[in-house]
Amino acid sequence: MPSLKDIRNRITSVKSTQKITSALKMVAASKLRRAQEQAEAGRPYAVRMGRMLASLAANVAGGPGGPRLMTGTGNDQVHLLVVMTADRGLAGGFNSSIVRATKRQILSLQAQGKVVKLLCVGRKGRDLLRREFPSLITASFEEVGKKRLSYADADMITAKLLEMFEAGEFDIATIIYNKFKSAITQEVTLQQIIPFAAPQAAVEVADASVRPVYEFEPNEESILADLLPRNVAIQIYSALLESAASFFGAQMTAMDNATRNAGEMIKKYTLIYNRTRQATITKELIEIISGAEAV
Repeated sequence: MPSLKDIRNRITSVKSTQKITSALKMVAASKLRRAQEQAEAGRPYAVRMGRMLASLAANVAGGPGGPRLMTGTGNDQVHLLVVMTADRGLAGGFNSSIVRATKRQILSLQAQGKVVKLLCVGRKGRDLLRREFPSLITASFEEVGKKRLSYADADMITAKLLEMFEAGEFDIATIIYNKFKSAITQEVTLQQIIPFAAPQAAVEVADASVRPVYEFEPNEESILADLLPRNVAIQIYSALLESAASFFGAQMTAMDNATRNAGEMIKKYTLIYNRTRQATITKELIEIISGAEAV
């Protein structure tokens, strides 16, 4: 049975942990609001960009002069997975859910005889995937948006992706990230960005009887040559914003649960301490009374 000193030390330790988790919860809550606003503000632009490109895909993608970012390399043998996690933990299952989805995708592609490569955004995903697939990691980025997430961070990742694509290092690129739904809900999402794949909402608009008509000057090819790389950056930036909001939401929820659990543990140990202290006092009184009667 632990001594009174041991129980007091445990209570003090749990109280210190509770202060840390409570502080982290407050920090995550303050950052979540801004991250959520950024993610929600970035969605319309990314969606409209996808719809506009989707309306052109049927006419341009099959043509001989179509951009490679839309038509692809003509092969689907080499797949690049862009895995977006965080640099820090203490966020519940935020990082582990992305890693599990990535592992399933890797095994599925390898079962089909495909070659898989990984580009990791975030230290946690890289460290976890390195344990099982060290040879697949071709590049990694850390501290993305450490001070404040900006378009320059997405531009940096896009530059690396386009460089690898032009060098023929992969045929298809897919980003894997957590899409923000609410502070307690994040949805693991796989989105193909190279070559361009129209989102389902855009496909429904393109198949509808009434769809938007775009006119291009000077011509479609030159406009798309500039628009497609920008679309890759926009989709990556949108995914980074969604991932950041999801991280702070998951961290706030995890730290709130940890703070509540710490409170329950403090109550439990306090009860044990009072019972042990009472038992000790009772034992000492019995010894004193027994000794007095013996005399």
